[in-house]
Amino acid sequence: MVAGLLPAAISYISKLIVDAVVFASQVHSQSNGFVNIYPSLSYVGLEAIAVILLAGSQRGITICQSLLRALMGQRVNVLILEKALTLDLRQFEDSEFYDKLTNARREASVRPLSLVNRTFGLVQNALSLFTYGILLVNFSGWAVVVLILAAMPVFISETKFAGEGFRLFSWRAAETRQQHYLENLLAREDFVTEVKLYQLGEMLLGRYRNLFDQLYGEDRDLTLRRGFWGYLLGLVSTGAFYLAYAWIVLETVLGKISLGDMTMYLTVFRQGQSTFSNALTSIGGMYEDNLYLSNLYDFLEEEVPKSWGKATIGLNPQDGIRFENVSFTYPGNSKPALTNISLHLKPKEKLAIVGENGSGKTTLIKLLTRLYTPDSGRIFLDGLDLQEWDVDVLRRRIGVIFQNFVRYQFTVGENIGVGDVEHLESKNRWQTAAEKGMAQSFIDQLPQSFQTQLGRWFKGGQELSGGQWQKIALSRAFMRSQADILVLDEPTSAIDAQAEFEIFNHFRAITQNQMVLLISHRFSTVRMADKILVIENGEVIEQGTHEELLQLGGRYAKLFLLQAAGYQ
Repeated sequence: MVAGLLPAAISYISKLIVDAVVFASQVHSQSNGFVNIYPSLSYVGLEAIAVILLAGSQRGITICQSLLRALMGQRVNVLILEKALTLDLRQFEDSEFYDKLTNARREASVRPLSLVNRTFGLVQNALSLFTYGILLVNFSGWAVVVLILAAMPVFISETKFAGEGFRLFSWRAAETRQQHYLENLLAREDFVTEVKLYQLGEMLLGRYRNLFDQLYGEDRDLTLRRGFWGYLLGLVSTGAFYLAYAWIVLETVLGKISLGDMTMYLTVFRQGQSTFSNALTSIGGMYEDNLYLSNLYDFLEEEVPKSWGKATIGLNPQDGIRFENVSFTYPGNSKPALTNISLHLKPKEKLAIVGENGSGKTTLIKLLTRLYTPDSGRIFLDGLDLQEWDVDVLRRRIGVIFQNFVRYQFTVGENIGVGDVEHLESKNRWQTAAEKGMAQSFIDQLPQSFQTQLGRWFKGGQELSGGQWQKIALSRAFMRSQADILVLDEPTSAIDAQAEFEIFNHFRAITQNQMVLLISHRFSTVRMADKILVIENGEVIEQGTHEELLQLGGRYAKLFLLQAAGYQ
């Protein structure tokens, strides 16, 4: 408000200074005597105070904007991340959803702040225009009309091009994600080894440049058109100012207004024109900001999957896990990932699932952990439909290690601790889980044991071998000491056969009271299971014990003999 009101006051004080100086000069030339210079100097002092206050208010606005930028950018990013936590895995595997997320995040920390700043700027400009209008009306109402009309063409042009720019921005989300992906391939440590060995650098950089050239070409065309029309229509405002300039000068020459009035009106008209143009720019900018914020609103209004289950205990704890004619097809796919899957795993039983890659083994685990919902059929835990369970209670009962487990750039202890976030910092649990996962021996040899930073992203980080990482992930699954279901998806694929055999002998001994679902390609381990399920093309084709399946002489027996032959 202060910054909005003071400019007109300064213009008026400038008029008083000029008029006081002119009056004092006339008195001095007529009397050749004493001249009272105090009115002129007092006005100068008054203007100096006003300028100091204006500078202080503008500096205050800058400080507030700087602080607000940090707070608001953080708030909006937290809103996006909080929303992401509520969404389903299905949405994260959808490319259109990623486009929506990319559009929301690209301008998330800029547009909300811009909208707020422009809103306050509009209030400030409105106050300035109101005071300028009062001063200009004393000269002529037509001057106010000219002031308003002169700024309109630029406003219309900018608003039109803002809409075009937004449409261009929205259409290119996929290309922008491709650019970011190529940057990651060229600059991330987990990709750099293969990029160098396969000499992919120049090819990837070429693609990056081609994408930039494509996007730059569109941006350049829009920028040139926007600049050309902005300049052309800006000449209208310039012409209007000099028309008003000539008018005010003429009125001064004819003696209708004083020299001080001329100085004030010229200042007011120029500043008023600039202020009105800024006000219209703020309105156009607010329109543009709202266009971009519509992407944020679309993301924040993304439908959240309903999780209506509230149950915390089952109807029959002795029933274990039961699949009844479960079928599932991934969104966007025509071929089912699973078809009419039926199985029963009783408490304390160990079930091994075998099959070729793409046969649906991991999909079955995703359904059990409620990352997806079956299209048909039902899954029961303790005699209660999985959909009726409270999803947080359900997942606390399950310890999982997926084949593509995350290698967190955290300390060793935290890498294990994430298996049970409620006990993330529990050193006793870290140690117990590491012993169960057979990771304790190499952890003791690390520079700071459980406090050793893993990965190369941060200072002092240590890199582990693939087998050591898998033991860390296996330990992570054991963090949930209350979990009565363990799910292991290829948990030892990076570990040699002898170490794997030892791990599973140890593993069977420490999981006597837990249900275990094990996915593995190595038949030396799956034969330890109480029951083996053979899946092919999303269907169960065989199930039974290792001996039963060998006697059957079907798919399992063939795969087992092929693998056994490789060791002879």
